[in-house]
Amino acid sequence: MTTLVSTTDTVTRDALAVLQPGFTGTTAPDWLLRRVGEGLASVGLFGRNITSPEQLAALTARLRAERDDVLVAIDEEGGDVTRLEVTHGSSFPGNFALGSVDDVHLTRAVAQELGRRLAECGVNLNWAPSADVNSNPGNPVIGVRSFGADT
Repeated sequence: MTTLVSTTDTVTRDALAVLQPGFTGTTAPDWLLRRVGEGLASVGLFGRNITSPEQLAALTARLRAERDDVLVAIDEEGGDVTRLEVTHGSSFPGNFALGSVDDVHLTRAVAQELGRRLAECGVNLNWAPSADVNSNPGNPVIGVRSFGADT
C-alpha cells in the first residue's frame, strides 16, 4: 500500500525522496516502515540485514507492503563484496578475477545471474559492479573490486 502523507512539509518530502537509509537487523524497524509509508523512496541493505535469500525476500516484501514502488538497494559484486552470501562467501568470482580471465561472456553471465538472484529476492537496485580502475596500487579501497589496472 502506498501512502504519501500530504501534510508533510516540503523539506521532509524532499528528504524522503532522496535519502536511502540503512538499518541494523534482519527485519525492518517500525521507524523505517513508517517512513516508507510516508513516502521514503528507497532503502539500502547491507550484510547485517541478510541471513538467507528467503529472509531477504520476506524483508523486501514487508517493505513493499508499505510502499509497492520502494527502491531496495544493495551492493552485490560477487567475490569479496557479497551480501547474498555474506555468511559463507560468494560462489561467484569477483571483478578482479573476471578482469584477469578477460572473458566478456563469462563476465556477462556472472552479472546476469547475480541480477536474477537479486530480483528474485526483491532487490531492484544494485550498487555494483564497481567500474573503478585500480590505477593506484597503494589505494587499498579499490583492490580486487576493480576489473584491473587498465581501462
